Amino acid sequence: MSSVSKHTLLRRKARASLSNAPSRFEPERTAVDDGWEHAAPRNVIPTEIREEIARSIITYNKSPDLPFDRAINPYRGCEHGCIYCFARPSHAYLGLSPGLDFETRLIARPNAPDLLRRELSAKRYRVAPIAIGTNTDPYQPCERDLEIARSCLEVLRDFLHPVAIVTKGAMVERDIDILAPMAEQGLVRVGISVTTLDPDLSRRMEPRAPLPARRLATIRRLSEAGIPVRIMTSPIVPGLTDHEVEALLAAGAEAGADAASWIMLRLPREVSALWQEWLSEHEPNRAAKVMDRLRQMHGGRDYDPRWGHRMRGEGVYADMIARRFRAACRRLGLQEKSPPLRCDTFAIPPQTGDQLALF
Repeated sequence: MSSVSKHTLLRRKARASLSNAPSRFEPERTAVDDGWEHAAPRNVIPTEIREEIARSIITYNKSPDLPFDRAINPYRGCEHGCIYCFARPSHAYLGLSPGLDFETRLIARPNAPDLLRRELSAKRYRVAPIAIGTNTDPYQPCERDLEIARSCLEVLRDFLHPVAIVTKGAMVERDIDILAPMAEQGLVRVGISVTTLDPDLSRRMEPRAPLPARRLATIRRLSEAGIPVRIMTSPIVPGLTDHEVEALLAAGAEAGADAASWIMLRLPREVSALWQEWLSEHEPNRAAKVMDRLRQMHGGRDYDPRWGHRMRGEGVYADMIARRFRAACRRLGLQEKSPPLRCDTFAIPPQTGDQLALF
């Protein structure tokens, strides 16, 4: 067994992170016992969900790397626990660790639907597609009970507002009753991330996400309901999942996906250390190869944050993946660019108290 003790492995059951280093904004760990370490049975780390009363819900960006300029995220942190998740560093802004805290100490925003309704109704608002799930998954397990993402979709439906969803969660199928009519109006598309077809590797990298076969079944179900679906082969992990590019695209096309996209593994801030720790534990014989290829694409660094480079890297290896991806998409009839969502249907629905409500 590795240097990680058997006792620690038991306590990490169904979690990806091997550590819980403090937030980068808190260089010294305090000695205060908040009950977290002793609150659960010794063989499991529980999921804790706290509520945040948000002041706003639509966030805007000016990134040239992204196909959208606004997004909403019903949750902070993600119980799916994908070890490679680029959003992990955002947990540090909450004073929490990007490690195990990111997977186990979640923040829910129950007032998100009300805020969304208010912000869409503002006179200064100008419609453009809203993305959901860009930072953390809107269909992670807690959504089953909280239904915040569903309530936000109901608002977008009522406003006839375009939306693009990104998820690994099969729970998106629950909302077909909302999504299918929106799809008929050209107002929605869904991206399903499938990183590998190997169920064992998936369970270790993405411990609480649906297995690959279940995600492909979700693509099929959405497609059969008339909802356009993109298979997202993201992230591609050099030396670990890169050999699966063509097989992933073929599986997505067979399930009914009409489009595809890809992103190379990204290791911003704390993600690099967490990823390398995971590699040493789970794939020690491939660790050096994976990191060598990543560094070749980023000028010798683990990660290059520059616009235009951070998503895919550069150099011979990155170009080879891009060529393989394009060739497979052409052969399978998968689009790399989907038709634009409609923005001309947007309308503010009557609100309680409006004068029209008197008639």
